[in-house]
Amino acid sequence: MTDNVLQDQIAYYRARAGEYDEWFYRVGRYDWGAERNGQWFAEVETVVKALRSVGKIGTALELAAGTGNFTKELATIAAQVVALDASPEVLEINRDKVNSVNVEFRQADLFNWQPDTQYDLVFMSFWMSHVPPEKLDGFLETVRQATKVGGQVFMVDSLRDQTRTSTASNHADYDPESIYHTRKLNDGQEYTIVKMFYDESLVAKLAEHGFTAEYHTSGDYFWWASSTVK
Repeated sequence: MTDNVLQDQIAYYRARAGEYDEWFYRVGRYDWGAERNGQWFAEVETVVKALRSVGKIGTALELAAGTGNFTKELATIAAQVVALDASPEVLEINRDKVNSVNVEFRQADLFNWQPDTQYDLVFMSFWMSHVPPEKLDGFLETVRQATKVGGQVFMVDSLRDQTRTSTASNHADYDPESIYHTRKLNDGQEYTIVKMFYDESLVAKLAEHGFTAEYHTSGDYFWWASSTVK
């Protein structure tokens, strides 16, 4: 079942490309009012500051780059960025938004992709939650292969938000007994995706693959893990 869901997940993010930023910028179905929206943006800024603290680097690889909300940050700290995503639709939005000569865009299904070089930084935002447990080890090994010894890996993703204000107002609550979740587009179309909420136990899993990691949370909405490769 999982492989079929992963294909549905790709289809969902391709179809959602033009709507994706409504979630990030708290518009329409994702607008939960001034107080909650303010909390969201404050926590986004906390994560952005943590990413900026990486400092200037040579090369960065962004996995599941999406519409570019973090690509534009990577472009300011890295001399060269390679941005990967399975959706050509989001990559086109990303390209127009970032508009930077030091970013190269490539289409790739991350569960089938293999790196052809190593990078000083591998970054991913809101991707780990879509990696099912049975594919986690293989994915982390691929990330390890893409990272230089002494290089860094930075992940940011969603916490299991107890206020239920991180998702759309017409989305059902997450089922704690299932890794599958139904998502809707603005026109009502429905897709099934994987949705995981990795916690601080991820640090031990990262260590199995040669990463020395620290796990942090921003408050209600996000976690991030910064790692170095042994």
